[in-house]
Amino acid sequence: MKATELIEKKFHFELSVKEKLQLKMHKMMCSACSNYEKQSSLIEKVISNLEKSKVSTIDVEALKSTITKKIEGLDEN
Repeated sequence: MKATELIEKKFHFELSVKEKLQLKMHKMMCSACSNYEKQSSLIEKVISNLEKSKVSTIDVEALKSTITKKIEGLDEN
């Protein structure tokens, strides 16, 4: 398995001991893969935060809508 595949797999699944050792040894010799892992980690964090912020935005919009409807309902009485 290629080092980049192991790096990506590591973000979503537990690597076997053999895979961990292979990846560690490869990264000791290959600065490109070490940099790739750092960049991929950053991208994963950004995407995760983006997904969380979208949920928060939707919740805020739903809350605004509910409050507006309740206020409009009070005005009718």
